[in-house]
Amino acid sequence: MTDLLSLYRTMVRIRAFENAAETASQGGVQAWGLSASTKPALVRGPLHLSTGQEAIPAGVCAHLRPADLLTSTHRGHGHTLAKGADSTRMMCELFGRATGYNKGKGGSMHIADFSVGMLGANGVVAAGLPIAVGAAHALRLRGEAAIAVAFFGDGAINRGPFFESLNWAVVYGLPVLFVCEDNLISATTASGPMTAGAGASVRAEALDIPATQVDGNDVEAVDAAAAALVAQVRAGQGPRLLHALTYRHKGHVSVDPAAYRDPEDVRLALLRDPIPRARARLDNQGRAAEADAVEREAEAEIQAALHAAEQAPAPTAADAYEDVIDTGAGVWA
Repeated sequence: MTDLLSLYRTMVRIRAFENAAETASQGGVQAWGLSASTKPALVRGPLHLSTGQEAIPAGVCAHLRPADLLTSTHRGHGHTLAKGADSTRMMCELFGRATGYNKGKGGSMHIADFSVGMLGANGVVAAGLPIAVGAAHALRLRGEAAIAVAFFGDGAINRGPFFESLNWAVVYGLPVLFVCEDNLISATTASGPMTAGAGASVRAEALDIPATQVDGNDVEAVDAAAAALVAQVRAGQGPRLLHALTYRHKGHVSVDPAAYRDPEDVRLALLRDPIPRARARLDNQGRAAEADAVEREAEAEIQAALHAAEQAPAPTAADAYEDVIDTGAGVWA
């Protein structure tokens, strides 16, 4: 089992990042003490936030090594941070700065850091699944000991790549862990009425992939389940699936008030927020001072990332011609 304070640290870093990114996308510069000359919208366009789902990347990534590979979703900030990416470079990318992971030209849904095994977020629902399976197949062919992990939402299980990816992983016995973040909603539509059967776990088991369902808002439960599944995948026992039940606190995007949700459902869901639940356990263990310090560190880190992103340079017009393929010459520009 991973130390609870370490898991808590990952969760509060993710929450601080998401809160800051949300504020920046809504134009709330005053809340973060940024300069008065800054334009109201520091992040152009809406963001897909993972607020409320922090326990899942924290619990899963605690058992991953730098050489392990990971694919994410359009809601991928938490996965990226938990895998070891730099918060400042991430924030710079959201701000469209040249010092971002994609030099300010990719934005939120295209952040990747191969140095920590983060193969990238993906704006297409379910598209990260075949990428992870392909990565796992490459690991197998190379004889490497690493594994691949694919995060995806419950909406992805109704798309073809889900079935194709799981089938391929079983047929070739690939070292891949599938992680379904089941937040009960697909964009603005409740997933239940749109999904036949009992969901991700049952569909995985129908393809002979052992599945474990877990309370995705209990970071220690996620940690324990992920530890067991990762160990099985590393041992060459084939693919596994973790079905984590959670709740997305925010709307589909950062400027979506989510008025289509039942207020009572939201109220009850917020009572199961994974961060206060973990904090209460730390307090009961007599570790309140340590938890306070972790929270201060997270806020300071993200505050510094915000200021760095504000001051970083934007890409130049000439940068638009870099990192692209010259279709005439057939070489990288």
